[in-house]
Amino acid sequence: MRQFYYIIAKGVALPHQLSWSHILSLLPIDDINEINYYIDISIKQSLSYRELRNKIKNNEYHRLDTEIKNKLINKEKSNVVDFVKNPIMIKNNNNYEIMSEKILKKLILEDIEFFMKELGNSFSFIGSEYKIRIGNNYNYIDLLLFNYEYNCFVVIELKVTELKKEHIGQIQVYMNYIDENLKKFNQNKTIGIIICKQNNKYVIKYCSDDRIIAREYELV
Repeated sequence: MRQFYYIIAKGVALPHQLSWSHILSLLPIDDINEINYYIDISIKQSLSYRELRNKIKNNEYHRLDTEIKNKLINKEKSNVVDFVKNPIMIKNNNNYEIMSEKILKKLILEDIEFFMKELGNSFSFIGSEYKIRIGNNYNYIDLLLFNYEYNCFVVIELKVTELKKEHIGQIQVYMNYIDENLKKFNQNKTIGIIICKQNNKYVIKYCSDDRIIAREYELV
């Protein structure tokens, strides 16, 4: 009851859509900004209290970048990549010890809904190994998604190594292809997400295309 009073005293509005079970899930959290984050996604995503507890257990708020947390606090406009967690949790139900890009993709596809929720909200699945033709050669995009809230395609490339500069060039080519061949005139430009074993902040720092982000993955 003391913690409940603390939340109310800090001016946190508890919407009527939240059940008492939702509220009980929030009581152990001390950070008001974190509480507000979980309240907001509970309403927007119509989370059950069990789903909310899982998000809290998986430290979803703490896996957001500091820049994004500041956006939320200041109620600034967000974009499609803001809520992509770091690291991204990928379920390893078969306990694979040796990881390849093929196995990583298999794990993602086994629970694609969980994976898309790790990326954020409003994602829909287009395809895996999405075939495109560049010149006389066929190339295959690891995962192609669409985000209907931000009205754009999202290219996902999977790497089981440290991020390298050639990964940037590869995904940039795929993004440009989607923009020229799939994107409609009323849709926004394609976003690229590289999911890798280890990020290299310097590669991203000197990447001239701010539509590309890199995130590490963690098997759970």
